[in-house]
Amino acid sequence: MASQDSYFEMKMWKNNGLSIALFSLFLVSFVGHSLSGWKAYNHDQQEHGEIQIGYVEYLETSDFGESVFENWESEFLQMAFYILLTVALYQKGSAESKSPGEKEDVDEDPEKHRNDPDAPGPVKAGGWRLALYKNSLSLALLLLFLFSFLGHAAAGARHYTEEGQAHGAHETVGMFGYMATAQFWYESFQNWQSEFLSVFAIVVLSIWLRQWGSPESKPVHTAHHEGA
Repeated sequence: MASQDSYFEMKMWKNNGLSIALFSLFLVSFVGHSLSGWKAYNHDQQEHGEIQIGYVEYLETSDFGESVFENWESEFLQMAFYILLTVALYQKGSAESKSPGEKEDVDEDPEKHRNDPDAPGPVKAGGWRLALYKNSLSLALLLLFLFSFLGHAAAGARHYTEEGQAHGAHETVGMFGYMATAQFWYESFQNWQSEFLSVFAIVVLSIWLRQWGSPESKPVHTAHHEGA
């Protein structure tokens, strides 16, 4: 029985190791972000002669909420745009692009595979289900971006109002009011620019540089002008 459990665990790790590792890194980073943010917040409170707060209470603050959603927003926007742009745009020689002028498996009409025994349910159903499923990845990422974008605006409005009140202002700024401020767009664009720069870097660098064993790289022996 123990050997069967061990075999199952090994198989689960082999089949899902990438997602398990990435989600674990996310959790470690998220906890590190919250703990260090809490310490920094209380240090700032102490310097201003204000009351320090507990960890759980910090998780409910606009300071923490804004910093979380502000970063998630840029990540989901980057990935959504990247997926959509790679549908029609090319970069010759990049491992991150389809090859110009060549037909790829991803461009094949799914209608031709409605009778495939292992085809996903929406493909077999056709119609609006297939139309939605064909774009479900980018739609999901865009919805996650929208959720994070509005979360950033809501938490940012609270933070902006609290900062103003601490300096003698009495006006309460709502979510849409905060979205009209330069501060909101400063926070957004400073993250967006870094995300698009990082994607640009991997698209271009993968033309000439390699990482042996990674599907995000061309084979080491492949010529620079060839795709993945």
